[in-house]
Amino acid sequence: MPDKGARTRRKIILAALQLFSVKGYFHTAISDILQATELTKGGLYCHFQSKEDIWYAVYEEAVGIWRKIVFQDMRTIQNPVERIERTCENVLQKYLATDTFDGGCFFVNMLVELPGQSATMSRHILRGFVGFSKLFQAWLVEADQLQMLRPNLNFKDVANFLVITLNGAATLYVASRDKSVLQQTAAQLQFYIQQLKRV
Repeated sequence: MPDKGARTRRKIILAALQLFSVKGYFHTAISDILQATELTKGGLYCHFQSKEDIWYAVYEEAVGIWRKIVFQDMRTIQNPVERIERTCENVLQKYLATDTFDGGCFFVNMLVELPGQSATMSRHILRGFVGFSKLFQAWLVEADQLQMLRPNLNFKDVANFLVITLNGAATLYVASRDKSVLQQTAAQLQFYIQQLKRV
């Protein structure tokens, strides 16, 4: 069982995650985090030196939550194309549609908010999206080696298109809360992925 310090640190991270997701990083004050956690400034700064330090811990927590949802049971799927399909479906139906974070997709929200405000934090977020695209690229290469795909596909372009489409759906969904946006995106991506397969 975690000690009191570890529990307090986690309490801060989880409260800040929801606040940053709903209000944005720059519109969340330390006083908001103190109110949500019922801590004093001294109690909070015992665990984090600054709001930016909290943000980096929040980012890692959000990544862990996202991975657990999006890659659920992925190790059992041998077919790399099915892995891509399942990942897209999990993002749309299990991560976004279930409103994992109160304000929508934490990563997309931060990607929109941070450019022009913090180059370091913005680059940190972008690296996550690039990493997601590279994972899709690796699965596409694997599928190509198994001769499952049409010849002469540009794997980087395909992977980037998938990530961009998922991000677009996340943005439209948080603005509208219309689940048909996610359903339509899932159907269109399924159709797109089918067109990649070797006939």
